[in-house]
Amino acid sequence: MKILIAEDQVHVGRLLSDLLHAWGHEAVVVHDGKAALEVLQGPDPPRLALLDWMMPGVDGIEVCRRLRQDSGSYPYLILITGEGGRQQLLEGLQAGADEFLTKPVDDAELKARLEAARRVVVLQEKLRELALRDDLTGLWNRAAILGLLDRELARARRERRPVGVILADLDHFKRINDSLGHLAGDRVLRQVAQRMLTSLRSYDTVGRYGGEEFLIVLPGCDGAHTLALAERLREAMASESVEVEGQRLPVTLSLGVAACDGTTNDAVELLREADVALYAAKHAGRNKAVQWREAVNEVVP
Repeated sequence: MKILIAEDQVHVGRLLSDLLHAWGHEAVVVHDGKAALEVLQGPDPPRLALLDWMMPGVDGIEVCRRLRQDSGSYPYLILITGEGGRQQLLEGLQAGADEFLTKPVDDAELKARLEAARRVVVLQEKLRELALRDDLTGLWNRAAILGLLDRELARARRERRPVGVILADLDHFKRINDSLGHLAGDRVLRQVAQRMLTSLRSYDTVGRYGGEEFLIVLPGCDGAHTLALAERLREAMASESVEVEGQRLPVTLSLGVAACDGTTNDAVELLREADVALYAAKHAGRNKAVQWREAVNEVVP
């Protein structure tokens, strides 16, 4: 587990870091509260932190207060202080700390506290993921996939690299629901979701955008690569029917493709472009992948 150590005394920070490494953890060491906040509020933050109470600039208890005001991540916080006592314990807990240790920290107690904290963090992550999953397909739900898109676009802007998106819609899905019922339609959606996962790269993300519509986020893909992946997905879906209620049903996708270069588009604009392209794919007869620029030039007035 990645753990932040915020300790203004360099030698103490080094000792704690050595202990954590010996116990199989990854240690990130900073020496003031401002740096601790930057790490804990930055990309891929540690889920657990050891915070010295007394630090220059922003102290440990102020770090706790600011993090608990942040509606984003919720790291497990252990405050460490040279002064014990009931009053310090209460103040630390009221500021948002989860645990409270006094110096000198006993190695065995620290190890036990970290193991207890790890169990809590793992449980939090499991509950958080469950809340972000679509109950029917197991894919990311709409809120989760939009959040993932926002984060991917932010990273793309920092690194000046492209991001592609695909809006995929299951063709003629209403016919399946009307002829075989909604339970059969649900089975089709689950099979389509699994086939999408196996057809894409391991670091691509897929979410159920709504009904029979899916959103796919493709890191590092420009327009040409995004269109190629969309075409591969379309072919994989059309090449094999799905089995429902003892019947083999042909299933196809219409796909709208859009991409940004990492400097201009925001999520709203990118999704609007993908939606225009999806409309063009359906307008052109379905079972097609259409890029936004082609859609604008050829279909959309």
